[in-house]
Amino acid sequence: MTESRRDFLKKSGGCALGMVSLATQMHHLGTMSAIAQRSLEVNDAATNYKALVLLYWSGGNDGNNLIVPMHNDASVSNYAAYAAARSAQGLALPTTGTGALLPITVPRMGGLEYGLHPSLGPVAGGINNGIHDLWGLGKLAAVVNVGNLARPMTKAQYQSNSVLKPYQLFSHSDQVNQSQTSISGTQAFTGWGGRISDQMTGVGPLIPMITSIAGAQLFTAGQTTLPLAIADSNTTLANVLHPVGFGTNPPTGTNLARFNAFNQLRQHDLLTSNHLKAASHVTDQAIAADNAFQTSQETVVPFPNTSIGRQLRQVARLIRKRTDLSVTRQIFYVQVGGFDTHTNQLAGQTNLFTQVSQALRSFWDELAAMTVVGGDNMQEATTVFTLSDFNRTFNPAGSGGTVGSDHAWGNHMLVMGGAVNGGNFYGSKRPDGTGDYFPTMTFAGPDDVDSGANARGRWLPTTSVDQYAAKLAQWFGLPQDAATLNAVFPNLQYFSGANSALDFMQLP
Repeated sequence: MTESRRDFLKKSGGCALGMVSLATQMHHLGTMSAIAQRSLEVNDAATNYKALVLLYWSGGNDGNNLIVPMHNDASVSNYAAYAAARSAQGLALPTTGTGALLPITVPRMGGLEYGLHPSLGPVAGGINNGIHDLWGLGKLAAVVNVGNLARPMTKAQYQSNSVLKPYQLFSHSDQVNQSQTSISGTQAFTGWGGRISDQMTGVGPLIPMITSIAGAQLFTAGQTTLPLAIADSNTTLANVLHPVGFGTNPPTGTNLARFNAFNQLRQHDLLTSNHLKAASHVTDQAIAADNAFQTSQETVVPFPNTSIGRQLRQVARLIRKRTDLSVTRQIFYVQVGGFDTHTNQLAGQTNLFTQVSQALRSFWDELAAMTVVGGDNMQEATTVFTLSDFNRTFNPAGSGGTVGSDHAWGNHMLVMGGAVNGGNFYGSKRPDGTGDYFPTMTFAGPDDVDSGANARGRWLPTTSVDQYAAKLAQWFGLPQDAATLNAVFPNLQYFSGANSALDFMQLP
């Protein structure tokens, strides 16, 4: 039986990759495999551009110091409860003076005042004002008490083991796996970003829908599509896909002769070999993408020279090339490490949040600079969101200058973008409808999975990663039929959303 060109690419991506990469003499095998998928893209009805950018806080960010109650309303967790838990060991952030929390007003919490970590605003030596003021502008929101869940779960169910739990709770590698796959209770091998790409990838783009600027990541792995993985902005786009062995682009002199000879060789047997047709098409796509990258679309806003600054700058470059690359949908993965703060958390988290906030504000301002009259509003077209392994214990570990915190569970995530319903908290109440969106910050309390004198404040999530991710995917344009949602988020069906307020995105 004669195998079609489409079936060849779909069923033998790895084999095709080996053949194609040899044929084209490309540096990056992953690049060629990713480009190969362009031949089998279907289903993209989108015309307006949209981008999702996942900023992963690797190591388990302490969300308890990211968002802090500044009020002293006794009806909900307040600053007094926070200070009582963290001040004695030196982990509490002050409400006034040096290093004070940055106030935000939260309508969903009755207009009470909360605070963002001080490093999210203007800082000494910074190149911009950070992201704090985006809250008041309605462009920054928080989805609170999010975590890996296989099923909705109460504290009693957790303690009685009567409901399926995420496997290997509090383990870095396992919780990273589950947050990036959105599949808890069992191990998975594709990411929810990759599965969105599987469902939405369409005909025409010169590069894959999904790109990592932080190496190979499970989040980007699909079943039928593969990601592009490239370096940060220290590598120019002109060098990302450039073929090896042909000198400058376009080739000249003897390199041009070599390139022409190579193209002549590619013509042999193309009329009879589906495999060679597919390989030749991939080569054409790679060359076309490389040509698109040769025309500079450099950023105009200064970015900090940090790892996350360089990653987001590279994302901005790719977004600037969207028209040349014929893309209408893109997903990006960037990452900041160092959040496993068992010790020295105050200084460590301050430094990390400074890097994150400065880079995000540069990215935000760059998106504004991309917007042209009559074209896409790139701030509205781009949404940045955070994920992390897990939260950290409310009860500190150690004391003094080395104080830190240990592995916990439910955490707070930030979402930034022009299509975000910003300036508010979003989330879910407990499955029985009790409580509030923000967890009760009480040791052995209703949101702490532990009981007794040794309870440390590990919040039981009330919003699953599935629910959080599904809302982002809905804004991105993922079809909302049951079959598609089940393919991308197989556990979403167990979360009714009856006690949820997750309208943090402006939907069409």
